[in-house]
Amino acid sequence: MLETYLSGRLKEKEILLMTHIVLGYPSFEAAFHIIETMVSAGVDLMELQIPFSEPIADGPVILQANQKALAAGATVKQSLDFAREAAHSFDIPFLFMSYYNILFKYGVGRFVDEMAANNLKGAIIPDLPPEEAQAYLEAMQKRGLDPIFIFSPTTPNERMKYLASFGRGFIYCVARKGVTGAETDFSRELDDYLARSRRATRLPLALGFGVKDKADVDFLKGKVDIAVIGSETIRLMDRKGVEAIGDFIRSLR
Repeated sequence: MLETYLSGRLKEKEILLMTHIVLGYPSFEAAFHIIETMVSAGVDLMELQIPFSEPIADGPVILQANQKALAAGATVKQSLDFAREAAHSFDIPFLFMSYYNILFKYGVGRFVDEMAANNLKGAIIPDLPPEEAQAYLEAMQKRGLDPIFIFSPTTPNERMKYLASFGRGFIYCVARKGVTGAETDFSRELDDYLARSRRATRLPLALGFGVKDKADVDFLKGKVDIAVIGSETIRLMDRKGVEAIGDFIRSLR
């Protein structure tokens, strides 16, 4: 289970790093090289996003990566096969991130069965609330996989506790309203929100949406357990190539 892994890593590190890639962008071959580079640079766990045509939680950087991966012919089956290869090649946990339409069309039980067979550890499905997730939650529990739920700064305290009652592994805290990749003010304005999040759950907390440099990661130390970096690594790869990603990840420590 993810929680056990994270607990062990947090005995060695003050804060963990989770990165996010879009499968098939800029190609599946390049995506594998990106993972290899990130793992070598010390990433602790990773989200693998299955491309989707309407990624409503994602900003323009990740949206464009989704669109380009789909235009190049990326499929759910290719993504599942790629995830299996990655999860068996690298010694960190991998999670799927995608939208419920992907699971619904593929078949929820079938999708979760393949996740388990492929050694994935959990999933983040931003548009699936627990009220509509019975089949998904039952399948995940049956297979020993972790459903990751999301807090936002506007989530009321009681709703946080309710979401946390269904979550496993960790809770993903979005740093602000809106989509990924936009500017986030890492200041004391986050403190109350993260303190509320801590009170709502015993699970580790991850924070994403706007983490872009060492100063942001340093600010989060002691407040959350995992810093999530997504859009910034895609921007860097687009500007400077895959090799620049490793130096960037190492600089965050």
